[in-house]
Amino acid sequence: MVSCPRRIADVPRSSPATPFALAIALALTACSGGVQGKPGASGVSDPYFPKLGNGGYDVTHYDLTLSYDPGTKRLNGTAEITAKATQDLSAFNLDLKGLDVDEVTVGSVGSEAREASAASEGEHADARWNRAGHELTVRPHDDLDQGETFLTTVRYSGTPETLTDPDGSEEGWLRTADGALALGEPTGSMTWFPGNHHPSDKASYDIKVTVPEGLQAVSNGELKDETTLNGRATFTWHTAEPMASYVATVAIGTYDLTRTTTKNGLPVVVAVDPTQAEASKKVLASIPEIMEWEEYNFGPYPFTSTGAIVDREDDADYALETQTRPVFPGAPDTELLVHELAHQWYGDSVTPKSWRDMWLNEGFATYAEWLWQEDHDGDTAEETFNSLYQGDYYDDPDLDEAVWAFPPAKPSSAERISDSPVYERGAMVLHKIRQTVGDDSFYDILQGWATAHRHGNADTADFTAYVEKSAPDADFTEVWDDWLYGEGKPAKP
Repeated sequence: MVSCPRRIADVPRSSPATPFALAIALALTACSGGVQGKPGASGVSDPYFPKLGNGGYDVTHYDLTLSYDPGTKRLNGTAEITAKATQDLSAFNLDLKGLDVDEVTVGSVGSEAREASAASEGEHADARWNRAGHELTVRPHDDLDQGETFLTTVRYSGTPETLTDPDGSEEGWLRTADGALALGEPTGSMTWFPGNHHPSDKASYDIKVTVPEGLQAVSNGELKDETTLNGRATFTWHTAEPMASYVATVAIGTYDLTRTTTKNGLPVVVAVDPTQAEASKKVLASIPEIMEWEEYNFGPYPFTSTGAIVDREDDADYALETQTRPVFPGAPDTELLVHELAHQWYGDSVTPKSWRDMWLNEGFATYAEWLWQEDHDGDTAEETFNSLYQGDYYDDPDLDEAVWAFPPAKPSSAERISDSPVYERGAMVLHKIRQTVGDDSFYDILQGWATAHRHGNADTADFTAYVEKSAPDADFTEVWDDWLYGEGKPAKP
């Protein structure tokens, strides 16, 4: 390593190229020219959302400080983003939609040399930045070295947006009757905080939200602090386990908040809009029972708390598996609660590498519904499978036919990643695996898959390789070729 002084006396151009002068020139080259950084990519080339996410760094932690007033609909935020450079960086991008950026600073974390340099100029140097669409491009005062941990602080404000998904559903910062609800799948999280908004980059979170006194702010993980001062209430939530940004949430409003535990002592935190309390009471009381059943079938629960958020039916038109605390528009039924809690294993802990792999979320959670019904005096999974195949599962023939519109592992476009083939046909793939290997090996695969990629990311190729390794004597050719990747309706054996 070459130690680089901050100033070196100029050498006249006419000076002879003495050995000493050459040494100085080489030192300068090593300091400034040899390891110059390059901009990180403005996207991770997701097959359906190519400009979502960013290259050149990996986020390890988000510390979000938010203040929201439902009356003015104004959000003020500070995002402190701890990340590690995966290349020499001269610039990097963050995803942020709509909100105004007030200030950006970048400072190093843990590098003695750079910290010493920063001390002479301020701990965190102002960074240059510019906006283009949802891309916030940040240029640090000094290039960042590969492997360097750095802290980016973004101060921002404005009226957060609601986005319309490719499939027509609304996401982002949704205004509710008494507050707001943040839902992120697949791109909505960029409407309320800057970050690397692709499921392949997961991080821990601290989320502090200040709202007018009388309202509450509910988020992921554990409530660490709650204070009231000068007519404002502040709630601080902490998520220690890695979380993809699309399953981060904030729910602001008036809620009936209950805290219980499962038999194993797992905290259960449930927030219910008072208008939904009576209709939700019975089904939400079954969370400990569902958790016990899912742990038995899927293995140890991957997080340190669970629960639910139930808002009004007109606040959103879909449920979402927000980590540790799924969101429901109105009182859920038991199967929907089973589905969203199963996502805590399949989707939140084992998260897809790209949006093409959504069947690894939805196929598993749908099959969890089938298994619950099978174990609770409903149809067996085999009966549900046969009903879908025969075309009499739905009352509408068009819905029955839609199951075969495309293979679960190959949605035809971004607007189709939440369609029936991803859910129902994805579950049918799992049932074909069960038919191939038998129940004992199948449940070993369910649990082993959740364990092998716990708190990580995986794709379809990872899954097929894991299944084949787990059952080396079985032949999965038909399952993969016809059911997972094949076009149209497979021939039933």
